Amino acid sequence: MHELRVVLAPNALRTRVLATTHGESGTETILKAHLLAEPSHPRAMQWLLEAIALWQGQTVRAALVADGTHRSCGSSLYGDWFSDFGGALYTLDVVDPRERRAHRDRIDAMGSFADLRQLVLFRRREGR
Repeated sequence: MHELRVVLAPNALRTRVLATTHGESGTETILKAHLLAEPSHPRAMQWLLEAIALWQGQTVRAALVADGTHRSCGSSLYGDWFSDFGGALYTLDVVDPRERRAHRDRIDAMGSFADLRQLVLFRRREGR
C-alpha cells in the first residue's frame, strides 16, 4: 500500500510544495512547486490538497511547516489558508521544524550515519 504525502513550507518569499508517494519499494517524488508566499484565495491550500488527492486517486497526508518566523508562515495564516484540518480527501498536520529532537552521537569516529538514522525515523513513523 502506498501513502501519498504532501509538505507545504511557506516563507516570506514563496511557498514550497513537495508531494511524494511512500510504499514498499521506497519513496518517489511526484510533484515539486514554488508558489507565491501567500495564496490569493482563502481555500487555495484545501483545493490544492484535494486536487492532488483526486489526481492520484488516494487520500493525502499533508503537513504544513509553521515555524512562526515570518509573517507569511503557516502559523499566521491558519484562518486564511484553510477552513479545517482535513476531510475525506486529506488530513493536515501543522509541524514546527524547530521541534526536532537533538541527536547526540557518542561515537565520533566513522562519520555521522545521518542517512541511516533518517531511515529509522521514517520506519518508526510508518509503524514498522
